[in-house]
Amino acid sequence: MPWERGGGGWWLLPALLLLPPLCAPALAISVAAEDAEEQIEQLVSQESGKSGKSNQINIELQEIVFVIQSQSNSFHSKRAEDLERNILKQAEELGKELPRILLIHQMDRHDGAWTILPLMQDFSASYGRNSSWIFFCEEDTRIQIVKLLETLRRFDKSKEWFLGKALYDEESTIIHHYAFAENPTVFKFPDFAAGWALSIPLVNKLANRLKSEPLKSDFTIDLKHEIALYIWQKGNGPHLTSVPEFCTDDLNSYKAVHCATMFSNFLPVCGDPVKKEDIFVAVKTCRKFHRDRIPIVKQTWEGEAALVEYYSDYAEISIPTIDLGVPNTERGHCGKTFAILERFLNHSSSKTPWLVIVDDDTLISIFRLRKLLSCYDPNEPVFLGERYGYGLGTGGYSYITGGGGMVFSREAIQKLLASKCQCYSNDAPDDMVLGMCFSGLGIPITHCPLFHQARPVDYPKDYLAHQIPISFHKHWNIDPVKVYFTWLAPKVEDSFTEKKQRHIREDL
Repeated sequence: MPWERGGGGWWLLPALLLLPPLCAPALAISVAAEDAEEQIEQLVSQESGKSGKSNQINIELQEIVFVIQSQSNSFHSKRAEDLERNILKQAEELGKELPRILLIHQMDRHDGAWTILPLMQDFSASYGRNSSWIFFCEEDTRIQIVKLLETLRRFDKSKEWFLGKALYDEESTIIHHYAFAENPTVFKFPDFAAGWALSIPLVNKLANRLKSEPLKSDFTIDLKHEIALYIWQKGNGPHLTSVPEFCTDDLNSYKAVHCATMFSNFLPVCGDPVKKEDIFVAVKTCRKFHRDRIPIVKQTWEGEAALVEYYSDYAEISIPTIDLGVPNTERGHCGKTFAILERFLNHSSSKTPWLVIVDDDTLISIFRLRKLLSCYDPNEPVFLGERYGYGLGTGGYSYITGGGGMVFSREAIQKLLASKCQCYSNDAPDDMVLGMCFSGLGIPITHCPLFHQARPVDYPKDYLAHQIPISFHKHWNIDPVKVYFTWLAPKVEDSFTEKKQRHIREDL
């Protein structure tokens, strides 16, 4: 099996992964379609009028290939298609030929297309002679075409350029394998939400390199950091060049007029939040953590959940915990997870559409999760959380990393258990086995970057600044109660935002 080749890597990494790392696109509320388009049209008109260079702009537009980092889930694909239409509408108003726009989820020749690098040879072969830039963006990135073209014009397209909004680690972090430990601030990587660009000479160089150095069969954990590392090539390739016009400010921000890209930072609004009773929460624990971890859950998010059960290797009435008859294992927990799935299907109400499985040291906002799930159809097989990958350069599979929480629709669980796909041992890595099973069934992983495998301190501040997070993981060297109430607990501004959102029609 493919994951047996990486067995050593798994046990080493989630020593890395599961110690102290989010919908790819980040899920965020967009301004109403009409309002958003009107604002962008006004900006386009203003900038075009200033420049008086519509012919030059439109000629240059043919030289950009837009790549939307989309997903196949119906909610995400529709948002990506809306962005595609918005780009094309702006292009039409400039009066010339339309740009080429690609949606990652439609490039299904590559199971790992979302990791971008496996596509470089295709990009080079298809666009290496008649284009100048590949511009990548998320489904919730908003683009002002005229400003983008003006920005790219500053860079010599005959040279190798890697452009984006720069993120960096303030301290070395486990999700980046403690890279650049002496001074992690020196290495910059792009915030995908702001969009990022590669010049065609760099794309061609990467494509040639991939011919002679195929991607290793390894883990994909934080794609933006790993792409930057690959391009940097231990100092032999370009660093990321920070572009101030690539922004993550909201469309309504006073900074928007100076930005080529913007990004909305709310949770999506797709109707009323799902009911508390529609989410069943399963907490994986074991006897040795009953006294230190379970009290944290009860002090923080348990009160947000209507249906919650604790699954352990020991039945303790005071909590209470349920013994599933599966011995505790030091790692993996596949046997326990599959027993939880079977229990949910066979013993919970058939009217409960959603199951969430979390670790006993996961901090989660059920309040926000209810809003998020309003955007997904529980009649579809949905498997949602923070996406990782294994061996995707050589035909591997994607999976939802367990620490940030794994969300299943009942339909997904029914298809999974009907397939007879199962653990090879109780201590097999449950999240990876689930990923392999769903991959075999043709059920895609749905990524949401609002779920986090690690603690807030493990992520750049600028990255978290445009998120409304749903979960964090690990109590290691932090006050978990403080983290919950700082980052995840329902606040007054959540109620304000919810009221504000009622007056905004979602751009779906």
